[in-house]
Amino acid sequence: MTDGAGHERTLVLLRHAKAEQSPDAPDLGRRLTARGQADAAAAGAWLARHGLLPDVVLCSTARRTRDTWHAVALGMTGSPPEGGPTGSSPVVRYEAAAYEAQPIDLLDLVRAVQPTAATVLLVAHNPGISLLSALLDPERADPDGLRTSDLVIHRPTSSWTDLAPGTAPISTRHTARG
Repeated sequence: MTDGAGHERTLVLLRHAKAEQSPDAPDLGRRLTARGQADAAAAGAWLARHGLLPDVVLCSTARRTRDTWHAVALGMTGSPPEGGPTGSSPVVRYEAAAYEAQPIDLLDLVRAVQPTAATVLLVAHNPGISLLSALLDPERADPDGLRTSDLVIHRPTSSWTDLAPGTAPISTRHTARG
């Protein structure tokens, strides 16, 4: 949707890709599985094919979300996220508040992005990311929530700062598999 100044906004929600289960390792340090790496790269390729390259990436500081973002970036561009030409790489913010976040906490992170950002990608965890999607579009949200590597595209009808429950209809869903 566009605002009065004609700015179109897109919010892409992405649940991190499949991570290793390790009872001995701390949860924050869990790595992606080989399937998770492939699925995250497939998510990036899907985003690129659909013209959904982010201006801003909000990413949890957990290892699996950082690894997911890195693989998504590789899938979008074929090169690491730090290596593109000037102006082609998004602003990436690693947010500790996105780990084990409630949906309102995630919403607050999105509300704080610069007003000129057209596309924002949020890489986070369940249940918060699924609950945020349901908060933004209660009628179209999947009652089962987001699975690993699920992408949900929301089209906010307001500015980022005014984003509120029920103001960002879902336009597309995609489960990335590599």
